[in-house]
Amino acid sequence: MEESPDRVMLRVRELFTQSGLTLEALGQRMGYRGATARKAAWQFVSRTNDPRVSMLRKFARAVGVPIADLFAEEQKRGTK
Repeated sequence: MEESPDRVMLRVRELFTQSGLTLEALGQRMGYRGATARKAAWQFVSRTNDPRVSMLRKFARAVGVPIADLFAEEQKRGTK
């Protein structure tokens, strides 16, 4: 089953919340510096509807999960 961008971004938001990171810390881990870090992370987490694979890779690395976890079906992740 192919995941829609909306479902992937819901998973991104869920993982961000679970990570306990601030937007600034997330942005820095994604490779942004200074004042740009917080804004870039906020835009990705809050405003992106159809993310690029490169951004998903950066995000997955930043929160310490395999990129496949962003596409995992709910049953495979152990949630109902």
